[in-house]
Amino acid sequence: MKKLVLPFMMICSYISGFSQDPKVLMDSSGLIAKNATLEKVSSQFSFTEGPAVNRRGEIYFTDQPNDKIWKYDTKGDLSLFMDKTGRSNGLYFDRSGNIIACADEKGELWSITPDGSKTILLDNLNGKQFNGPNDLWIDANGGIYFTDPYYQRNYWTRQQSALDGMKVYYLPKGSKQPLLLEDKMTRPNGIVGSADGKLLYVADIGAGKIFRYTITAPGVLADKQLFFNQGADGMTLDNKGNLYLSGNGVTIISKEGNRIGYIPVPSKWVGNLCFGGKKKDILFITASESIYTIKMRVKGVE
Repeated sequence: MKKLVLPFMMICSYISGFSQDPKVLMDSSGLIAKNATLEKVSSQFSFTEGPAVNRRGEIYFTDQPNDKIWKYDTKGDLSLFMDKTGRSNGLYFDRSGNIIACADEKGELWSITPDGSKTILLDNLNGKQFNGPNDLWIDANGGIYFTDPYYQRNYWTRQQSALDGMKVYYLPKGSKQPLLLEDKMTRPNGIVGSADGKLLYVADIGAGKIFRYTITAPGVLADKQLFFNQGADGMTLDNKGNLYLSGNGVTIISKEGNRIGYIPVPSKWVGNLCFGGKKKDILFITASESIYTIKMRVKGVE
């Protein structure tokens, strides 16, 4: 499949209102590999989301309007992995190699085996339907942190939430009901935890803020702090502790909470991102109808 290679200076000219120093925006911390280019892999989708990487470095992602999960292997080849996915959005691999999916058609969490067989892990909150699980992160104990915003879908028959807000939850491994972690957000969306399992980042896209918590025990949060004044659809971390925010391009935040880089992406919206490839040094970006990659000097921690 032919890739469209876009040098950074050309990309910058596509972004309306782009007036800041491109060197500062693009790579003020040397995170991007030398002479790297943003490569468009494909634009055959409707809206891409939820990229997740397995231990081999293969990336799986969703095309939610078309109800499909695709695979991008370490050779750069695309293939359809699964049709009829419950309108899966965010994905994450558990330690057994199964995909855990936010299947928001009926407000569920699914476990999908490598051969495409599914098990419903969670389908209600005390008998009420979830808004629509959106994004998730799995800790070393197999517990699932997930966000549950409400986005009215054209494939739903319901027209309003059955719940009293948009919240963040934790599903302990093997449990049939989640623990409530956070109920003071406008619309929680992206979520990711640190490699050592000590920190949790949650994007309140409705309020335009990123919050950071200390994880004191599985499913127990403390020390809520405003980490950065910008929302995000999805997030990922590199092995230096830098946080990558998706939305209008890719914004890179240091572990101290400072903006240190920006990768402009010539699409209407960047839904999510993760690191993949054999060395986990390829930043994979889902951007509306397209997917992009760029070689990095840092690596992912998924």
